Amino acid sequence: MPELLLRDIPADLKSWIYETSHDLRISQKELVLSVLNEASRVEKAARDQLTLFQHAVTSVEIDGESIPFTFIDLFAGIGGMRLGLQRVGGQCVFSCEWDKYAQKTYRAWHGEIPEGDICQIDPFSIPDHDILAAGFPCQPFSIAGVSKKKSLGLAHGFKDAAQGELFFYLAKVIEAKRPPVILLENVKNLKSHDQGKTFSVIQETLDSLNYSIYSQVIDARSWVPQHRERIFIVGLDRTTFADHTNFVFPPVPSSGAPKIRDILEPDIPRKYTLSDHRWRYLQEYAARHKAAGNGFGYGLAPLDGVSRTLSARYYKDGSEILIHQGRRKNPRRLSPREAARLMGFPDALPIVVSDTQAYKQFGNAVVPMVVEAVGRQIVKIFRVQLLQANNGCLLKKNQSRRKPSSRRNHTVRRKNN
Repeated sequence: MPELLLRDIPADLKSWIYETSHDLRISQKELVLSVLNEASRVEKAARDQLTLFQHAVTSVEIDGESIPFTFIDLFAGIGGMRLGLQRVGGQCVFSCEWDKYAQKTYRAWHGEIPEGDICQIDPFSIPDHDILAAGFPCQPFSIAGVSKKKSLGLAHGFKDAAQGELFFYLAKVIEAKRPPVILLENVKNLKSHDQGKTFSVIQETLDSLNYSIYSQVIDARSWVPQHRERIFIVGLDRTTFADHTNFVFPPVPSSGAPKIRDILEPDIPRKYTLSDHRWRYLQEYAARHKAAGNGFGYGLAPLDGVSRTLSARYYKDGSEILIHQGRRKNPRRLSPREAARLMGFPDALPIVVSDTQAYKQFGNAVVPMVVEAVGRQIVKIFRVQLLQANNGCLLKKNQSRRKPSSRRNHTVRRKNN
């Protein structure tokens, strides 16, 4: 086989290799090998692998605690959803994340570089899958995000063209691929945003795509030492699942809740201790708001309790989660490794970005153990359906999973709220 020489590579491709390897801070050789390995994996998956319910018409192993299923990871961040679903038997066949720093962490943790902008991806090119998992952008719906945008006179929610409308690109993927299950995650405020209109649009859109929708706000404090409420939305395709199928969210663990002291490192560099100026400012800021009857201020995390919610802005001063260091030292921020532990990420996963980017990534992430708990409930639904399939009772999936001859009639129309 003749060697591929540099002069054989088109100029635009050489430029892409140079720019991408530079952004990811890896060599051009590493990038090319990574791309080739991923292309080989995708090709093999497309050739050899069926989805869970395509297997169901032949045979599938359904004994044991997990069932082998496939999923895709959209708006993937650093892969919190992926880690949780892999723990219950899932195999990721496609990932998508546009942020270059998150891509770098994702590659280090999962061995692949996610696709970029979802708006530029043909939904029909995405591999078939059993679960579509997506933590779609939450800022337009979050309390902090809405407050900031209102103060600047900017649109928010579905009126936010840059982020809110990304949900409709997500809906296009769901319509094109018809996954049996969808699993979405967002901020708690999603349900109440715009007097409930935003969530109604989401429900109506998914209902029009023939999915039964279940949602619940889950606090991660029973899995990690952090008060972190997020809404989880599970959709079951009515064509795949019988009308009587009912999804139940996982029960909250009754014991063994971790504490802040469980995640702390013994020796922390001095740079994480607040300066006298910063500590004095935070105390004065908190005093002013307390006098005004507001609840704003810093938060000293109780060592035998749980912290406030870790946010993407933690890199600024860490004020929402500070660690007491005695009377002679100012409080300190969490180190990036401690922040990773607060989110439930194992120490074996390396931190390959700057402190600033690490704090942003962990603050935007989902707790894998919560996803794992929800995933186990989904697996229970799978198991029941596959048992019915083995008895000849499973409603056969129609051919809508296949690419239609015309896409003109397969466009999700935007609903006005």
